[in-house]
Amino acid sequence: MNDHASKPSGNEARQPPQTQPEQPGEQSEMHPQPESISANYRGAGKLEGRVAVVTGGDSGIGRAVALHFAREGADVVVAYLDEVEDAEETRRLIEAEGVRCALFAGDLGDRAVAERLVELAVSTFDRIDILVNNAGEQHPVDAPEDLETECIERTFRTNVFSYLHVTSLALPHIPEGGSIINTTSVTAARGHKTLLDYSATKGAVQTFTFSLAQAVADRGIRVNAVAPGPIWTPLIPASFDADEVARFGAKTLMKRAGQPSEVAPAYVFLASEDGSYVTGQTLHVNGGGHIGA
Repeated sequence: MNDHASKPSGNEARQPPQTQPEQPGEQSEMHPQPESISANYRGAGKLEGRVAVVTGGDSGIGRAVALHFAREGADVVVAYLDEVEDAEETRRLIEAEGVRCALFAGDLGDRAVAERLVELAVSTFDRIDILVNNAGEQHPVDAPEDLETECIERTFRTNVFSYLHVTSLALPHIPEGGSIINTTSVTAARGHKTLLDYSATKGAVQTFTFSLAQAVADRGIRVNAVAPGPIWTPLIPASFDADEVARFGAKTLMKRAGQPSEVAPAYVFLASEDGSYVTGQTLHVNGGGHIGA
C-alpha cells in the first residue's frame, strides 16, 4: 500500500467511482489509497515519552493521527471495531517509527467494552496522556422520513456514547498536562441534507468538547476538537454511491477531497506543547468550505 501518495490539486482531483458493502469500510480496499502521512513530515519529538489512545485508529483519519503521534515519539493504543487487516497494518506502520503500539478491538458504544480499552491502555503503558475520540459512522438517507430508530441509535452510540464512555473512564488516568481531542465535523457547523443523524451527533460532540473543557480546566487538562471537511477515508465509499464518491470534495474551495495526512497535524498541534494555550476550541480543516457530499 502507498502511505505517501501525492495530493492532487484543483480540478484534477477526482476519485474513481467505488463503493464498499458495509461500514466502517476497509482502507486496504480503497483506490487510490489515502495518504496517512506525508513523505515530507518530519517528527520533532513533540510527543516523546507520551502515551496516546486513538479510537477508530485502524484507518483513515485515525490511522493518520496515530502515525503522526508515533513519528513525534508517542506510544499508541489503537482501538478499532473489527477491521483486523487495517489494524495490523497500522500497528506495523507505528512500530516502524520505533515506538510501541497496542491494538484493541470492540464496539466502544458499549461501556463495558470501553472499560476494557482503558484497562488495556493503563496496564500496558501505566497512564494516558492523550485521548483522541475518533470512532465514527454515518448513514445517508434520501429524505428525513427515511430515518429509522435503530440506525439513529446506532449512530449516536458510535459517535457520541463512545466518546462519553471512553472519556469518563480514561480521565482518572490522564495527568495534568494531558490532552483530549474529539473528532467532530464540518457538518456540525453547516449540516448535511442526507446525513441528518450524523450531523446531529457531530453537533453533540462539539458541545461536549466545550463543556468538558470547562469541567477539567482546573485539572490542567486541555480539551479541543478537530472538524474535518471531506477527507478521503474508508467511510466515504462505505457510505455513498459510486457517483457521489467520484464527486466527493469537489464543492470545496480547493475542489478536491483532503487526505488524512492533511488533517492529522492539527491533532499533533492540539496534543503537544504547541497548543498549550488552546482549550475549548474547534479547529476546522475543510478545504476552505464545504456544502453537500
